[in-house]
Amino acid sequence: MFILKKFGQLLVTVILVTLFASLLLELLPGDPTEVLIPSGSDQQREELRQELKLDQSFAVRYSTWLGNFATGDMGNYYTVSSDRPVSDRLWQSLPVSLLLMFYAQMLALFFAIPLGVITAYRKGTWLDRTSNTAAFAMLAIPNFALGFLLQYYLGVKLGWFKTSGYASPNESPIEHLQYMILPTITLAVGQIAIYMRLLRSDMIATLQQDFILMAKAKGLKSKRILFRHALRPSSLTLLTVAGLNIGTLIGGALIVEVVFALPGMGLMLFEAIGRRQIVAFQSMVAVIAILYILVNFAVDLLYTVLDPRIRNANKS
Repeated sequence: MFILKKFGQLLVTVILVTLFASLLLELLPGDPTEVLIPSGSDQQREELRQELKLDQSFAVRYSTWLGNFATGDMGNYYTVSSDRPVSDRLWQSLPVSLLLMFYAQMLALFFAIPLGVITAYRKGTWLDRTSNTAAFAMLAIPNFALGFLLQYYLGVKLGWFKTSGYASPNESPIEHLQYMILPTITLAVGQIAIYMRLLRSDMIATLQQDFILMAKAKGLKSKRILFRHALRPSSLTLLTVAGLNIGTLIGGALIVEVVFALPGMGLMLFEAIGRRQIVAFQSMVAVIAILYILVNFAVDLLYTVLDPRIRNANKS
């Protein structure tokens, strides 16, 4: 029953998201064929218009795309010289975006969890006040501005990292890290601030619970109490937001990939909008929606691991 419910949510989400996004793209002025083949003749544009079914209504085109997508046909990515399948570009771009989001999420949690625990334990001290001030500053910096700053100071002036492009981890792990470090930091900074403040708030409440007071009375070390007994029940909100933040990471990745010229889904989506690749745009938005639902499904499963009360409620 739980799986069927999630599948239903997945189906409804994909339809609503792609329908809304396609309607927005439909509102852009101009003829898409003029963008796809700017130097083409009227006859060539008319042939392309018929091939892309632009001479038909939006409802017909959308239903045709939806039926094709359901069977695995994501359409073609049209350029002046070729009409490459969207699936080919997608499977090349998807790993880049997934790696970027994974690195950013891991980096954010790596710093946010100990900072959240320590600032909760040291509530009201200079460390707590400094960390909260820094968190507000991190949230105030836009992704693109931070990306340009890191590019200039760490990439151009100091020459420590690559400022644009990409290298596969299979070909050259060191070069891959040089390309990915700056985009990862850019995408992770805002998440660090969010996760730290969420965990801090939940930890402060947990540290006042009776079982924590009992652990202190038994003489357990503060480190053991914080990371063994208090962290686990305090991480449910963090886990929820980390799952929901996949949407934020996808949006941030689009900007970051454009700034650092990473050949991921964000850059591909940006190109699809600019070049009026309607079918490619619909397919990429659908894939992103599916990934978002799957991640939240995984988060729901992790709830039962972190909180026995949820596991027992599901059994009953």
